[in-house]
Amino acid sequence: MKESYERFERRVQALADYILEDYGHDRVIDRLEMFTQPDRQIIEDLIGKLLRLVFPGYYRDYTYRIYNPKNNLSALIEDVAFHLNRQIGIALRGSGQVSDVERAAEDITAAFLGKLPEIRAYVETDLQAFYDGDPAASSKAEVIIAYPGLYAITVNRLAHVLFQLNVPLIPRIMTESAHSKTGIDIHPGAQIGRYFFIDHGTGIVVGETTVIGDNVKLYQGVTLGALSTRGGQKLHGVRRHPTIEDNVTIYAGASILGGETVIGHDSVIGSNVFITHPIAPGTRVSIKSQELLYKNGQGFVVQPDVPGDDAEWFYVI
Repeated sequence: MKESYERFERRVQALADYILEDYGHDRVIDRLEMFTQPDRQIIEDLIGKLLRLVFPGYYRDYTYRIYNPKNNLSALIEDVAFHLNRQIGIALRGSGQVSDVERAAEDITAAFLGKLPEIRAYVETDLQAFYDGDPAASSKAEVIIAYPGLYAITVNRLAHVLFQLNVPLIPRIMTESAHSKTGIDIHPGAQIGRYFFIDHGTGIVVGETTVIGDNVKLYQGVTLGALSTRGGQKLHGVRRHPTIEDNVTIYAGASILGGETVIGHDSVIGSNVFITHPIAPGTRVSIKSQELLYKNGQGFVVQPDVPGDDAEWFYVI
């Protein structure tokens, strides 16, 4: 038994030496220094704290035992400021973008917190859009507590401000955290207007350079993406995602691609359409009724009752 244990110990040590040798190639994945990048767990904890600042009566606070709500929020703001400032400093230091990291991190943290009332004003319009747009919503409180779409939008609005302040990594960590929880993938660089409504949400993708106007509705499976990414990093910073103007509704499964693609205001885009060119304002884009083939158990074709050949169809749950 002892001989077997010692033999296995030698094998494990040899394997450890072999694996450790692999870290000596000076690649990005070989970095061993700790605390040179923002901590994902801390960022995700900050998301929860920021959501309590956006919706103070709806997200429970297990940290502070303060009975005065405003004193509680004051302590929470200080806590967010401290941890966010440290994480921004780490992100800036790792990127090498600025010389005076401490001062830059303080300025960015202060600018971000100063934007919270504006962010909350936008979120209030989103909440109204959800309540007005979904007959299944029994109350606004239900939307705040239970709807993944509002969660994803709120996190994105917070991350977008940090993105505008040129904070590396942290905005993307925030939106990818929301993506993992909701199935809704919105890049923090996307510009989104007021009264934004996402119904169901699963599978929605909104690319970095997308511009979305006011009062826009997206249903599940919608992609606002690039026409092609074969250029790789050569396309960095290039406008490659569509513009969606005001009062547009885009139904389930639609794909709208390309930086030159503009969906004009007051348009309706039907389910499963594929668009790579501009659409004039006030246009309804839809697919004609699909041709379906039905067979019974004996193999005979059964002709169902279907709308006329020119009938339009949309898909909403």
